[in-house]
Amino acid sequence: MDTSTRENNESSRSKSHKLLMDSIYVAMFAAVIAVCSQIQLPLGPVPFTLQTLGVFTAAGMLGTKRGVLSTLIYILIGAVGIPVFAGFSGGLGCITGPTGGYIIGFLLTALAVGLMTKLAGRKVWSLVVGMVAGLVLCYAFGTAWFIFVNGQNGTAMDLATALGYCVIPFLIPDAAKIAVAVILVNRLDKIVKL
Repeated sequence: MDTSTRENNESSRSKSHKLLMDSIYVAMFAAVIAVCSQIQLPLGPVPFTLQTLGVFTAAGMLGTKRGVLSTLIYILIGAVGIPVFAGFSGGLGCITGPTGGYIIGFLLTALAVGLMTKLAGRKVWSLVVGMVAGLVLCYAFGTAWFIFVNGQNGTAMDLATALGYCVIPFLIPDAAKIAVAVILVNRLDKIVKL
């Protein structure tokens, strides 16, 4: 076997190994988000869960493409009816219901965190900025969806009321989740090189 053939074989094996490892990490973090979704406290129409902690950590560790893919897989698994959403729920009804905008908003969160880590690395400040930006995007999309769906169901709702249900009660818990996610990503990055 000549040198170029050997190098091509090694390159092919290396690419296959990377693809396999990427698939494992994406699936693993989709499972982490699903587990975090089951840890919840009911606080009205929108439950307090650790879903965003899972999304923050997945995107912070995996970066843009794999972090968004991990989050998308979690959403698709739930959409087909596997009970991975909060309260062991699943199905399209969860996504089309009043809180479904927050589930879709997780994709925006993963995208924001992933892009920020791509631009500035996994520094504490860049993780915080990316997670805050992602959370704001999730809040904005989810709250708009909440108002829209409630309006379609005959329950007119203004922005102040929706913010009172969907955002204000979660500000402090979500800030705590950002702090925990930053610590997790920072510590895990030193141990596991993804």
